[in-house]
Amino acid sequence: MSTDDMVRELLLVMPRMVGRIKRLPLPERLQSLDLAPRHLSMLSLLLLDGPQTVSQLAEVLGVAPTTVSLIVSDLSRRGVLVRREDDADRRRRIVGISPDSRDAIAQWLSPGAHAWRSALAPLSPAQQRAFVDTLLRYEAAVSTMAEAPAPAPPDGSP
Repeated sequence: MSTDDMVRELLLVMPRMVGRIKRLPLPERLQSLDLAPRHLSMLSLLLLDGPQTVSQLAEVLGVAPTTVSLIVSDLSRRGVLVRREDDADRRRRIVGISPDSRDAIAQWLSPGAHAWRSALAPLSPAQQRAFVDTLLRYEAAVSTMAEAPAPAPPDGSP
């Protein structure tokens, strides 16, 4: 199959995937919170890696610490996250998922994690890395195009 054949297949599958992901039921505890994709990334990170500082979260999420601070403040006010002093440096705050929200967040995120594990399991570690790297390059390309749309290919294909 050619690259264009693969692009066609991906253009068909991506909207279906996004639609199915959006239809995953949100646990009752989280329904009134109006969570956005930026919340999902942070909550996934905290669930998988445990409590972290704002700076650590910002670095992994690829956003400014002030952006993370705003999200953390918002989710803390809603009782989803908790902040505590860092025992090693009292000037820093450690952010974690509140005990009251942990089960609901795990319930919400586990179908996606299970699906990724199932999809990646048949691949070798090198193939898994190549797949993730491809998704990251796609994300970067889409981000670049969102800022300045690319011209259409000369053959008229999408």
